[in-house]
Amino acid sequence: MSSKGQLTIPKDVRDDLGLVTGSKVMFVKMSDGQYRIVPRTGRVDDLIGMLHDPDSPPLTLAQIHEAIAEGGAASGLRGLPEGRP
Repeated sequence: MSSKGQLTIPKDVRDDLGLVTGSKVMFVKMSDGQYRIVPRTGRVDDLIGMLHDPDSPPLTLAQIHEAIAEGGAASGLRGLPEGRP
């Protein structure tokens, strides 16, 4: 990695991902904590199933709300701005 945080992607990886000069990529954090590089040149359909873990039990609504609250707290979110419902 360069001092500016830039990465060099090997040619065979660029070819496999269909990346060309000026292509954009996303770094997607997976449930196991690892990251996946996804070209932004693809379609939304290419992302289907990427975050789904069939071995994970469904979350309850309370668990979903708790995860959202924890994520907001971790990011420094302090609730809704005044005057917003």
